Amino acid sequence: MKQIFLYISLVTTTLLTSCDLNINDDPNYPDNGELTAGLIFPAIAPSIASAVGGEIYNYAGFFAQYYEQKPESNQYNTLCEYTITESSQTMDYSYRALFAGALEDAQQVLEKSTNPADRFATTVLRAYVFQVMVDNTSDSPYSEALQGLANPTPKWDKGEDVYKGILSEIDAAEAALDDATMTVPDLLLNKNLEQWKGFANALRLRMYLRFIDANVDATAYIEKVKTLVQAGSFFTNDVKLDCFVDETDKRNPWYNTNAIGLTANHCAAYPLVTYLNHTNDPRIAYGILKATATSTYVGQIPGGKKQMAEVLGTENWKNKNVSSIDYSFGATKPVYFFTQAELQFLIAEVYARFLNDDTKAQAAYEAGITADFSVRSEDVASLSNKASSVINGEYTAWSTATTAADKLNLIYMQKWVALFYMDHMEAWSEIRRTDCPALSPQKAADIQKTPNVYTPGNLIAPWENGLQTGGLIKRMFYPLIARQQNKNTPAAVPGSTSVWWDIK
Repeated sequence: MKQIFLYISLVTTTLLTSCDLNINDDPNYPDNGELTAGLIFPAIAPSIASAVGGEIYNYAGFFAQYYEQKPESNQYNTLCEYTITESSQTMDYSYRALFAGALEDAQQVLEKSTNPADRFATTVLRAYVFQVMVDNTSDSPYSEALQGLANPTPKWDKGEDVYKGILSEIDAAEAALDDATMTVPDLLLNKNLEQWKGFANALRLRMYLRFIDANVDATAYIEKVKTLVQAGSFFTNDVKLDCFVDETDKRNPWYNTNAIGLTANHCAAYPLVTYLNHTNDPRIAYGILKATATSTYVGQIPGGKKQMAEVLGTENWKNKNVSSIDYSFGATKPVYFFTQAELQFLIAEVYARFLNDDTKAQAAYEAGITADFSVRSEDVASLSNKASSVINGEYTAWSTATTAADKLNLIYMQKWVALFYMDHMEAWSEIRRTDCPALSPQKAADIQKTPNVYTPGNLIAPWENGLQTGGLIKRMFYPLIARQQNKNTPAAVPGSTSVWWDIK
């Protein structure tokens, strides 16, 4: 199975990077008529992973304030400082990978297959892709997309309509299942249809919560999340693409770009490091290295590498003075589509917010922490059996939260920690949905000057901030390639403008 994936992944990557593909073009093979659904389906997940686990993973990690640009490097200054524009083409590759790759392949499977189980799994992946696209740009080609030459310039639908559309697609595909079994090679869930149903339910839960917090039919969606969580029919373990090997063109896409193609540009960000230090969380050893100059964990203030050098002196703010991101296990790291930790934290939120069940909320909260430690101990053995250090921690034990708001804050903060080095896109999305971690009221310069005014873990508006309104970035810009190829691409929107479900 791994060999099948690696071959298809290489072909897919070659196609996406060597051609300037229109989202309505066929990216598969010259003679598409000879291809079966079984040959096409395995290409969908690698195309998704190349985007969500590569380019999107990278910029979302900056936006979630997990990492920053190293003092002596300049590759990602625009991401740290929010000076990106449409012309930066920050998600152009991902747009091609998702539309001309994953969604076009999904369309081909749906057209070629009559097997209800294969169609259901394809529909779930299709829904996942549209959710990711909407969470980046708020709206997306949807109702008129993927029609080829019949409509080369599809309209962009409102994100709320896209969400409702893909949820309806999942419902219809699941209703048609009967006793069908999957026949196509499955790189994610090993053709286990119950796991695919569980994945679909997790996507529903994630999207329902966004409807609720956007105050769109909130009463109905509250009932839906309550029903979902009480039924408990979710996937076990993680939904991940775990087929990478440490060989040329076969490595994890983010690692391949940053540890192989570039000169390791990432250092740890101040909010993450200060929070992990404050809570004595042993997971700080996962993905973060101690600064070589001090043998301590040191984070860089967002968007402030130049200013830190000015304040401290150039010799006192170099790569050696800040914690680097540890790439050592990244080559074979899976790309996560949905982690068990995130799922448990979402379940905990529902029990706490809507079901008034403190016992079950606590159980899910602690299960989320345990699940995250379990995954990380596969790469960093010293983390094995240390989940109790957070579950019973001075600042992180459930018993330390005395109000409903405090309990939600615990859930959200631990979700933020658990998504580091796992699923950065969802981390950024959940920050925007929950406003947690909160944005620090102090400016970056004041925090650097007087650290004790800062609440550990709070996000920090970049020291050098390209947003006219200041604050944090709220969306990704429309892909330049979309504007060049599609006259119906909406007018440019500032990065400070929230996506449709982020109304706070």
